[in-house]
Amino acid sequence: MSCRIRTLLFLSGLTLQLLLAGCSAIPLSKAGGDLPPVLTQDELLRPYVTLGRIQIIREVYFTDYGLEPNLQDWGLQALRGEAAKMDADALILPEITSRAITIVLFPAFPASEYRASGVAIKFK
Repeated sequence: MSCRIRTLLFLSGLTLQLLLAGCSAIPLSKAGGDLPPVLTQDELLRPYVTLGRIQIIREVYFTDYGLEPNLQDWGLQALRGEAAKMDADALILPEITSRAITIVLFPAFPASEYRASGVAIKFK
């Protein structure tokens, strides 16, 4: 094997290692890392105080239909994010729905309304 080929292989391997090491150094955001959990009524073992009811409404028009979000994931993440802003320990009674709505000016174009609601709580 010639010296040029060895040098080329060494530089290629070094470049690959630097690229892989550089990617692992980039912090990845955790979706829902520090967000309060969603608890069922069976999981509530301690007394709690209700901080408030959270309701989020998102209207999706005909121009947004290419996105196709997972409605349940969107709703739970949005509710948990708002509960975290309230410094809640958990979220209970989540309800996520969607319905078709009519646009007055353009009735021929479909639109949807997504609703997510839940109750933010703090343990005593």
